[in-house]
Amino acid sequence: MQVRYSPDPVRFCRMTTEEVRENFLIEMLFKPGTIEMVYSDVDRAIVGSSVPVKGTLELTSAAELRAEYFCQRRELGVLNIGEAGSVSVDGKAYKMAHRDCLYIGRGSKAVSFASDKSDKPAKFYLLSYPAHKEYPVTHIQIQQATPVTLGSVEEANKRTIYKCIHPQGAQSCQLVMGFTVLEKGCVWNTMPPHTHERRMEVYLYFDMPENSRVFHMMGQPQETRHVLLANGQAIISPSWSIHSGVGTMAYTFCWGMGGENQAFDDMDHLTINDIR
Repeated sequence: MQVRYSPDPVRFCRMTTEEVRENFLIEMLFKPGTIEMVYSDVDRAIVGSSVPVKGTLELTSAAELRAEYFCQRRELGVLNIGEAGSVSVDGKAYKMAHRDCLYIGRGSKAVSFASDKSDKPAKFYLLSYPAHKEYPVTHIQIQQATPVTLGSVEEANKRTIYKCIHPQGAQSCQLVMGFTVLEKGCVWNTMPPHTHERRMEVYLYFDMPENSRVFHMMGQPQETRHVLLANGQAIISPSWSIHSGVGTMAYTFCWGMGGENQAFDDMDHLTINDIR
């Protein structure tokens, strides 16, 4: 498990492109046959992936957690961005199609991942936060997610937001999670952007062609930077940072948050004129 310590806004302004990438960009996800993890000191989030190929992959604890098992004091969100597979939690298997989500609550001991076909593996994206209460394991299929359509073709941002783990859906302690699908010809997300001092956020960009990229904007509104992300890469967004992006073509991204509250619309909105 990698450990990342987030710079403060003052240091961020002085960082080189490579330093920004090293501190916030997560490039090593979705390696076949492995579970990859990054532990961030921002709200103690853990970002990871599991790509089972032959047999199953078991989710175990790590020395950094000082826990008997991974979810002893944590909750976990799982989104399948690959082919069909399954996630087993304490002996119960949940069939996971493409874009299915699974909430795994605190106290779940045995968690494992499997693919239906080794030549077409599932790709499980993992996002975890500390939890103070137990909530039941909940399988959210794509047709059960709460869709909200926003934007327009004229503004190049027509998109559908699918809410999976949220107060009106699958219950959790901190974790709020879902994904956004941009329509063909639309490339902008979260513009004008916002911040939310009460929680951090992680973006995972996926379902992108190999030759496509997203220019992800981050930083304080008056001192922004951009980071180029490829398919299957994630980026950590501290509470003081905007999180917005524009792609070379349409894409999908998973958004996940944890922190002080779970109110989806608790945002400090900005205008284009606020951004530098």
